Amino acid sequence: MKVAVFSTKYYEREYLNKANASAGHQLTYFNEPLNNETAVWIKGFGAVCIMLSDKLDDVLIKKLSELNMPLICLRSAGFDSVDINAAAKYRIKVLRVPAYSPQAIAEHAAALILALNRKICQAHNRVRENNFTLNNLMGFNLFGKTVGIVGTGKIGRAFCDIMLGFGCKVIAYDIKESMNIKSKGILYKTFDELLKSSDIISIHCPLTPATHHLFNSIAFGKMKHGAMLINTSRGAVIKTAQAVAALKSAQLGYLGIDVYEGEEHLFFKDLSGTIIQDDLIERLMSFNNVLITPHQAFFTTEAVEQIAQITIKNFTDFETKMPLENEVETININPVLPTNTPIHESI
Repeated sequence: MKVAVFSTKYYEREYLNKANASAGHQLTYFNEPLNNETAVWIKGFGAVCIMLSDKLDDVLIKKLSELNMPLICLRSAGFDSVDINAAAKYRIKVLRVPAYSPQAIAEHAAALILALNRKICQAHNRVRENNFTLNNLMGFNLFGKTVGIVGTGKIGRAFCDIMLGFGCKVIAYDIKESMNIKSKGILYKTFDELLKSSDIISIHCPLTPATHHLFNSIAFGKMKHGAMLINTSRGAVIKTAQAVAALKSAQLGYLGIDVYEGEEHLFFKDLSGTIIQDDLIERLMSFNNVLITPHQAFFTTEAVEQIAQITIKNFTDFETKMPLENEVETININPVLPTNTPIHESI
């Protein structure tokens, strides 16, 4: 199968080529994203492969249909960047990578907690300037603290294990309760109860209409004063402007994010020689109790290998007419949920 691979990064080609060695697909790499201008390049290809940063709306998907494109493959677990209903309307299949090294994301969430709490970045920068004082570097013990987990899919469960290892009291919220979580003695709470009880909250749910801006001024107001919020899921689960307000008032004590709702204009790009036009992320970076990483939680050897292997398998399954176990179906896209209720994490 001839596949047009868009938004390819330097590290991906090696792993995709290795995974493709026995499958024999013809992979053509484009550094550029798939958009209305680059869509004309797909003529003659049997599939397009994209990243979450490639935004495929109804207009673009219609154009793909007109170019006889039968398949969209995402190199990610998330699929909120693709209008799934439009793809179904134009009879284009959408496949994704639903699970890859949940430990990678869970461990990064734990790293954000430790770095924020123990002021690791500030201490490192200070020592590099030969300043070995401890002023303003005091943290707190994780042992005994209450950690709330929003979303108890594979990543949430892996994160639970890490926090239990630190001796934390772990509570959870999800519309679908996990027997694995319950077997560890972890209690499920309502969303409001979790907000009010947690010293640290870690988000592990996907972005859906129900979770969009789930963490807003109302949610921040219900959280413990000075609590820590960690997000390694999707940027738009947090309403950034209202997070800034909560940080300014000290209601939100710490914020660690590996995702950002405007990240498609920033992340995976070297903008060191430019002036950032995003005022919200500039404001976030001005706080010494905020830690931002550039969507790197997944970025381990094991995870990238798995992404490549499953992506190649998706091409092969489609070409050989095997069951498409990683297909995204419209029935799962817009569940009827109460306002501000997160959906069960699926990655």
